[in-house]
Amino acid sequence: MSEEIEVILAPVAEKPKRSEIFKEIWRQMTAGVGLWGTMRPAIAALLALIPFLFLGQHFNHRHRKAGDWTLLQIPLALTGILFVVLWIWSVVDAWTDSTQIVAKGHNSRI
Repeated sequence: MSEEIEVILAPVAEKPKRSEIFKEIWRQMTAGVGLWGTMRPAIAALLALIPFLFLGQHFNHRHRKAGDWTLLQIPLALTGILFVVLWIWSVVDAWTDSTQIVAKGHNSRI
């Protein structure tokens, strides 16, 4: 009885082109979501830093949440400290919502 052994060699990888290298570096830097996906959470947080308007929520198309928080800020503004807590929370929430939008691959809405 004779046995045959089959040997399969893996193909030799070609040297990557410079353009492919730069594309991969760009993809790694932007986490595969592109420049807009990378910058979107930062822009939402910067807009949310403007007090009283909750623009970060509007930027994320969360208009109802922005309206609710606008009404909530009126009594909280009388206490001062609670208003600051709401304002800081709106910045964090705008960042989080925008990050989730990017993670799900949508450009405007969840």
